[in-house]
Amino acid sequence: NTMSEEAFNATAWCLEDATAGYEVQSVENGLCSAFAYTDVTNAGLDVFYLLFAAAMVFFMQAGFAMLCAGSVRQKNVKNIMLKNILDACGGALGFWSVGFAFAYGGATADKKGFIGSSGFFLADFTSGGDLIGWFFQFAFAATAATIVAGTVAERCKFEAYLCYSLMLTGFVYPVIVYSIWSSSGFLTAFNNDPAFGCGMHDFAGSGVVHMTGGITALIAAKVLGPRIGRFHDADGNLLPEPHSFPPHSVALQVLGTFILWFGWYGFNPGSTLGISGEGVPDVAALCAVTTTIAAASGSVSAMFTDMLLSRRSTGETMYDITMCMNGALSGLVGITAGCSVVEPWAAFVIGIVAGWTYIFWSALLVKLKIDDAVDAIPVHFGNGIWGCIAVGLFAEPTRTINAFGEH
Repeated sequence: NTMSEEAFNATAWCLEDATAGYEVQSVENGLCSAFAYTDVTNAGLDVFYLLFAAAMVFFMQAGFAMLCAGSVRQKNVKNIMLKNILDACGGALGFWSVGFAFAYGGATADKKGFIGSSGFFLADFTSGGDLIGWFFQFAFAATAATIVAGTVAERCKFEAYLCYSLMLTGFVYPVIVYSIWSSSGFLTAFNNDPAFGCGMHDFAGSGVVHMTGGITALIAAKVLGPRIGRFHDADGNLLPEPHSFPPHSVALQVLGTFILWFGWYGFNPGSTLGISGEGVPDVAALCAVTTTIAAASGSVSAMFTDMLLSRRSTGETMYDITMCMNGALSGLVGITAGCSVVEPWAAFVIGIVAGWTYIFWSALLVKLKIDDAVDAIPVHFGNGIWGCIAVGLFAEPTRTINAFGEH
């Protein structure tokens, strides 16, 4: 379809005379109005894109809830559901009141600092761009917080968990965000004097979000100790072999895994923070592709590697669906930092190694007698580390420039 001669001429007049103050009528007037509001349209498109991506990331809360509910014993389902809801509520209040201000307030590229200092309670936030920026970042903060829920399942007090959720989203997570994602952080790539001459490139948060949640889960699991009967009997005697508590619903586990995988398409492509800029759609599309490949390869890697190890030790061939699910999540965590800067083949390699990383960390926790009810520490902490390292190993220079520009 081609435009009419009248419309074509009107377009030409608009382009030629936009700064001359000429006023055109009918068809010409409509086209000129469209050209005049191009910037506004792009801004609206970016707001909608972030709104959609943030909603997908927030929907990951349902994924974590289903995964946790399926992984624990039936008697503890209500308790873990309440904690997942509290993550969203505590995360929203903590990030609204002080968290966002600590994460980004007053940051500029010509200075470095430890923490933000302005924008508390979203004071003076009126534009759509500012407000949707908070909503998108809140969804990330809530994700970091809810990682811990599964690890401490079946043994953490309600009051303590609420205090933890507020503390993580209100202070701990924002300090890390300020260090890496703001323009004034000591590790950021967006400062005029970046660390080591280039700063840290963590596009969507393998380190900022997942490693933070994972290390918090590790500390919490160590402080709380294992569940009764996991490594010791009722009298405190060490068991010959660690006791595994079977999940009460594999269906909920699988549902939660697929919801999380779906939400990751908001997590990684959404981290472009817009869609209207030149070259940005290409970056978002690459993120979707690498995310998919890493998840698939991580799942296959973990499941088949575990099968081979089991066959070697027992002589039996068994395919563990838990390995399949957590392997996929491990691949997703591993690709998050570099999803915008690596080639698809590199995403495949990152996913394969992520599956092995998960198996290693899961076995290490058992050896150290640290009880993680859903293996969130191996998935998020272990593969958060691997994801950050993978950027340095596999980042492709041209794609890095496309994603980070001069930074």
